[in-house]
Amino acid sequence: MELSLTTLGLLSLCGLAAGFLDSIAGGGGLLTLPALLAAGLPPAQALGTNKLQSSFGSCSATWYFARRGYIDFKQMRLAIALTFLGSACGTLLVQQLDASFLSGIIPFLLIAFALYFILSPRVGDEDSQRRLGHLGFALGLAMPVGFYDGFFGPGTGSFFAVGFIALAGFNIAKATAHSKLLNFTSNLAALIFFALGGKLIWQVGLCMAVGQMIGARLGSRLVVRQGAKLIRPLIVLTSLVMSGKLLWQYWGA
Repeated sequence: MELSLTTLGLLSLCGLAAGFLDSIAGGGGLLTLPALLAAGLPPAQALGTNKLQSSFGSCSATWYFARRGYIDFKQMRLAIALTFLGSACGTLLVQQLDASFLSGIIPFLLIAFALYFILSPRVGDEDSQRRLGHLGFALGLAMPVGFYDGFFGPGTGSFFAVGFIALAGFNIAKATAHSKLLNFTSNLAALIFFALGGKLIWQVGLCMAVGQMIGARLGSRLVVRQGAKLIRPLIVLTSLVMSGKLLWQYWGA
């Protein structure tokens, strides 16, 4: 499919904004997926192309956090493997089924996450007590959220972040960094299986990827410098905005 240079440029700017938002609080898909649909991509190709461009942003953020020692890859091996498996299964399933019914459920989960970040004293710059071991975390959170990301997607970063804070006892910056690692894992798995299904428009996705990488790098730097002071309110705001948008779409206002 051929798009004008102006449209590709606007999509790249959209990718930049989404990469910045995703690296801090998640929710970049709220910008990129509607933009791809507005540019004329069919829904299946829009989903696949969105995973292509978002993979570059999550990779850039993961690389930045890893180089600064925020990610323990050895500790995350099992979670990475099961996130990949879950996302692959979700991506294969969504190419056969309609995922729109989830639009009525996810907003309420996102509102609950926002309330958790507002009310919980455990969300800060210090680690707290771990509640699940590595196997329990990988099976109970990483794999289901990976499946969800491959199948539907909105709010995945928030799901991972809350899980790392509430179940693994991570501080908010460390949780954000590890969320990007698992988000990149689920994006990569979805990208592979969307590509195998012929659902990617490479020209569009790669143009947006340039913006994604720039935005993700800028956002990651802010996370390292500002910590909970920046991330906590942005996750609350992003969760509430995503909830409102999904409810609006679902109820056909």
